[in-house]
Amino acid sequence: MTRSPMTLRGAELLRAELKRLKSVDRPRVIRAIADARGHGDLSENAEYHAAREQQGFIEGRIGQIESRLNAAEIIDVASLAATSRVVFGATVELEDLDSGGRVTYQLVGEDEADIKAGLISIGSPIARAMIGKSVGDEIAVAAPGQTRSYEIRAVRYV
Repeated sequence: MTRSPMTLRGAELLRAELKRLKSVDRPRVIRAIADARGHGDLSENAEYHAAREQQGFIEGRIGQIESRLNAAEIIDVASLAATSRVVFGATVELEDLDSGGRVTYQLVGEDEADIKAGLISIGSPIARAMIGKSVGDEIAVAAPGQTRSYEIRAVRYV
């Protein structure tokens, strides 16, 4: 089985979602199905079919989360040795060499990525370009229609 990296925070968020799905959402949809069955003919009962569809979604998501947690290699970013090299879990400040603008990203697992929150997947092109680089290094990232150049300004492990 291939292990995929995940931050401790990402694993905790998935565990919380799993707990909610099993202890809140699943019982709620089971009650909704039981209530809909009490209304008679199931072939034309929209409430029943909607509840069954929601149940399928919940069970699928539970299976997906359990599978991802089982395959995860959970890494506590705070315990990583603080160096200037970019590795999984690092928070990296980049300066766009064309515009002078700065952005900050944390390299996280695929399931945790959220560009709006500054979390990018370790498999993304920009993350792959940064891995192994150090403060002061320049990286080039192929973007649609052009290549963007960045300089690594800071690397933190928080």
